[in-house]
Amino acid sequence: MGCGRDSNSNSSNGCVCDVVRAIKDIQDNAVDDECLDCPSCFLEPLGSLVSPARRDRADTRVFVLKNADGSPFHAFFSGETNACVSIFFRVEDVYDNCCATLRVLIPGRRDDNGRFIPVNLVAGGDRCCINLERVCQVDRFRASNDCITVDLNCFCAIQCIADVDLGLSD
Repeated sequence: MGCGRDSNSNSSNGCVCDVVRAIKDIQDNAVDDECLDCPSCFLEPLGSLVSPARRDRADTRVFVLKNADGSPFHAFFSGETNACVSIFFRVEDVYDNCCATLRVLIPGRRDDNGRFIPVNLVAGGDRCCINLERVCQVDRFRASNDCITVDLNCFCAIQCIADVDLGLSD
């Protein structure tokens, strides 16, 4: 029994896998339709999580994965001076039996001059854990060049955070 899955389960795919597949389809088929209903990361067209009515073009649905203990899954990225860990992802591909390639997104905030400032999610003396107060400061994202391959069946929850334009669409 791996990744907290029940070995007697008749389902080959978990709900996290289904949602990530749906997000990938939504990103691949981004349209300019507006949707005024309550946003759902599983169903809504890309851009619907930005606000009740879409204002900006979006190419990415940012999400967080949760481990069995409820903690956010994290991965490393390179290229930033004071930050190298993120809990935010963009799905790039889903294949085989719920394996996925995820792009690690650089968490950030906008400074007073409108510039993107990376947020160090493991700030402080504790080097092993995500600082949740710092997570609350994140309101912007930038694509990294780092990806991670995961087994989506190993996660217990997914939370969609925002729809953003990272300039990654074809």
